[in-house]
Amino acid sequence: MSSGRLITIEGIDGAGKTTLASGLLDALKAQGKNVSLLREPGGVRAAELVRQLVKDPTLTIGPRAEALLYAAARAQLVDEALMPRLSAGEWVLLDRFVDSSLAYQGAGRELGIADVRAINEFATGQLRPDRTLLLTLDPAMGRSRSRERADTLDRLEQEPDAFFARIATAYAELARSDPARIRVLDASKPPQVVLAAALGELQDLL
Repeated sequence: MSSGRLITIEGIDGAGKTTLASGLLDALKAQGKNVSLLREPGGVRAAELVRQLVKDPTLTIGPRAEALLYAAARAQLVDEALMPRLSAGEWVLLDRFVDSSLAYQGAGRELGIADVRAINEFATGQLRPDRTLLLTLDPAMGRSRSRERADTLDRLEQEPDAFFARIATAYAELARSDPARIRVLDASKPPQVVLAAALGELQDLL
């Protein structure tokens, strides 16, 4: 692989991932980087269709089926979009990746992080981000933000507080276990402060 870089953005719902991703896209383009922004689940047509399934509040989807759907969407994204871009030397900003499944399905759904990691290792061909920016926020604040921005909460956003507490704890444990890759950002700060901090955490890659 050439000089392509995969930068993932993680955090609970309402942490500001989309806002940060947009700001980073503009900032990296201004520095002359060939960079694109994708999201998970989604980014390619097949994965976007899976996104509609897993977010539909009218559907009943079991925890194992949910984990496998996310992994399937991710496999398609890796094959169709990520590997071609990275191999061509492009930078990719990705709104969520494997860490989301470890936190949401492994911990939130209580399937076990090791089992969820295993199916995602298979799905991604063991592709790992060059850097992960983890936005940390009190789950109650994240839920408040989600409710303010959405007319209808999606299937996961409707889960109880305990679900999001488990996710936040799992993210913190993931960050402690891999500090070289996962850099923690305080998502309670103003967006421009968070963006500046994120760029600082990417400086060694730049």
